[in-house]
Amino acid sequence: MANRQSAEFDRETFGDRSGYSQQHRALHVTAFGEAAAMGVVASLLLIWVRNELSTVMVLEGLEQTFRSVGTILWVAFGATVLAGAFSLSGGNRFVANAIVGMDVAPIVIILMMMCIFFILGMFMYWIGIVLLTMPVFMPIVKQLGYDPIWFGILFSVNIQIAILTPPFGSAAFYLKSVAPPEIDLVTIYRSFGPFILLQAMILAILVAFPQISLFLVR
Repeated sequence: MANRQSAEFDRETFGDRSGYSQQHRALHVTAFGEAAAMGVVASLLLIWVRNELSTVMVLEGLEQTFRSVGTILWVAFGATVLAGAFSLSGGNRFVANAIVGMDVAPIVIILMMMCIFFILGMFMYWIGIVLLTMPVFMPIVKQLGYDPIWFGILFSVNIQIAILTPPFGSAAFYLKSVAPPEIDLVTIYRSFGPFILLQAMILAILVAFPQISLFLVR
């Protein structure tokens, strides 16, 4: 039942992708879950080879995993409830009609969406942003004649910039947890400057030349 609902949502949001589905499958060896499991097995083997594998290490890793997964699940739960209430109240249709009805060039609408992604990414986890915005934005992108895959790649690059940007900047907290004690958050945020500029340049190039994002699936 859940798989059928997921497939229906995928078709409604991204449209019929049967034209390149065979090529799309050919590009993948495993799904995300299997790939993550393979990474865990490889990491455990490397730790075992180095004679550093212990019960304490495994238990600490499991505890950190449960904490991270629990946080993500609560974020996803809250975002799902918010997105569901927003959709049931007709908010997604209102926003979609308001955006499409604007007397501006389609690329301006895409840039506005990128700005919204960037602002939300400074405060929210990416799963919550996807659940909240994609049901609204994706039909608009399709109506404007843009490729959903290209738009998804723009979203991914945009989120990469957002997680480096204060005031939240989750990547800074990840680095702080493994950095030496003398390195503070201010230093980490300052070091993000060149990377933010590089990511912004990549985002601009992908917006200007969509074929860069699509040559693997075309």
